[in-house]
Amino acid sequence: MIDLKNIEGFYFVGIGGIGMSALALYFRQGNFEIAGYDRTGSGITQTLTDEGCMVSYEDDINTIPPLFRNIHKKDRVIVVFTPAIPAENRIISFFRDNDYRLYKRSEILGVISLNTDTLAIAGTHGKTTVSTMTAHLLKQSHVDCSAFLGGISKNYNTNLLTGNSRFTVIEADEFDRSFHRLSPLMAVVTSADADHLDIYGDRVEMIKAYNEFTARIRKGGSLFINDRIRDVIKAPEGINVFTYGSSSGSDYSYSRIRHISDYYKFDLNTPAGIMTDLHFPFPGIVNIENLTAAIAVALNCGVEEDEIRKAIVLFQGVRRRFDIRVNLPGITYIDDYAHHPEEIKAFIASVKEYFGERRITAIFQPHLFTRTRDHASGFAEILDRLDETILLPVYPAREKPIPGVSSSMILERMKSDRKRLMRMDDIPEKLDIENMDVLLTIGAGDIDRLTGPIEEKIKRWKAC
Repeated sequence: MIDLKNIEGFYFVGIGGIGMSALALYFRQGNFEIAGYDRTGSGITQTLTDEGCMVSYEDDINTIPPLFRNIHKKDRVIVVFTPAIPAENRIISFFRDNDYRLYKRSEILGVISLNTDTLAIAGTHGKTTVSTMTAHLLKQSHVDCSAFLGGISKNYNTNLLTGNSRFTVIEADEFDRSFHRLSPLMAVVTSADADHLDIYGDRVEMIKAYNEFTARIRKGGSLFINDRIRDVIKAPEGINVFTYGSSSGSDYSYSRIRHISDYYKFDLNTPAGIMTDLHFPFPGIVNIENLTAAIAVALNCGVEEDEIRKAIVLFQGVRRRFDIRVNLPGITYIDDYAHHPEEIKAFIASVKEYFGERRITAIFQPHLFTRTRDHASGFAEILDRLDETILLPVYPAREKPIPGVSSSMILERMKSDRKRLMRMDDIPEKLDIENMDVLLTIGAGDIDRLTGPIEEKIKRWKAC
């Protein structure tokens, strides 16, 4: 257990990450001194600075504030790091060489999880949306919650929510087996497709990790499993198990979906009865499935049906998750974080369903060399469903280049004639907005740097 009694501050190595920044804001609200390093600035780091956190962008120990650089006060500070930071980083090396107390982000979340009724949302994809939906339903009800989200909620403009409630929603990250640190009261597993094979090796090992996660659910707690994976996710003894999805055999199932103009109506079957004609104005059939999981958790936390009905109408989504940036006559622009073939498949299917026969162009940035190597054919197959694809170079994140692995692996496997490689810096100038209908930016790297320039180019074009 981490004793915070004599702690004066926290230093975050990789403070600009979505998960790290939420922790930084959490402890800043607790009046601790907060500082940290990241490679580049962003909207997130600006928010941290605005809240009084000290953020540097130079890998130089001289940028570490005095409290944290004074080795005689090292027992007064805690250093939190993310595995994405390379081992040769000078700042993390300084802390290691001087025997500071270093913790992974997941360890800190684990401590928080022990002291609250945690609602942990896990899955290869969908977890950010489901966790944000769950938090929104609780915040809009008499139940309330706190939340550590894996994205920026558009309703609350933050990835950290605090409240007067025993419940805390936490996005449970499978990368580096981080979710094994949590001790949830309730847990959701949205999906279990093969991913992070650089960590797990194969899907069998990954499924084992998920089952270790579900084994950590507290006795008397609950597990909500997507109906499609009910046969692979094990439920430990002594907990309640529910399935959700489109199957009528699921404990929570959606049905009678009607797409009416710019919203959906659907029914939700629950163990307590049917919630008819739910009004949901957020695009994408996949998000009805995500909402079903969130509603299931909310109902089991004591949220009432009337509260749910009112809350879902107000849901605005998550930045970079089916994030409609521009929707004007003649052009729609959507940004999405999808980076696994199954995520992209679901995203494209939702776009096609929502926007009908409109012509779709996508700019895709592959994320990680290992994922590109493992799924090149899958990416190619999905991207061939688009009218036009622009591929960017692979975003390496934590990885070193792998010889022979590049975006060309995907391009060569695509059958479409309308495909090309481009550098990110060339996109704003060369993008032919006038001849586009629906434009997508897809990926988990730094492709979001394009959203502003693309929006500006669209505005200029519409003004002409």
